[in-house]
Amino acid sequence: MNEIPHGAPPEATFYEQVGGEQTFRRLVHRFYQGVADDPDLRAMYPEQDLGPAEERLTLFLMQYWGGPRTYSDHRGHPRLRMRHVPFTVDRAAHDAWLRHMRDAVDELALAPEHEKQLWDYLVYAAASMVNTPG
Repeated sequence: MNEIPHGAPPEATFYEQVGGEQTFRRLVHRFYQGVADDPDLRAMYPEQDLGPAEERLTLFLMQYWGGPRTYSDHRGHPRLRMRHVPFTVDRAAHDAWLRHMRDAVDELALAPEHEKQLWDYLVYAAASMVNTPG
């Protein structure tokens, strides 16, 4: 049985291990810099300013990885697939999303085990958003 000894601090979350809010803000900001210049992905963001989308993704990822629950407090359950239904997310969009996210992840220079864990999730998440064949 793996019990935490009385008085021992709880194990740090992934969010804490990789540097907390600052790391996720850097990740998502770099990602959206790529999106801003990508004609296919940019079309999925009707807002002139990508700032609100950037903030939503930042808050979602922070919460997912063990940070504050601000995303759910303001937006409710993530319902990611439902929120993406209005958009055509095909294989090209999937690939573009991962290309920009790969650049963003690489810039973080995380420890290899953290990089793998984050990247594996992002690949899974990108695949789960595809809603159009092609």
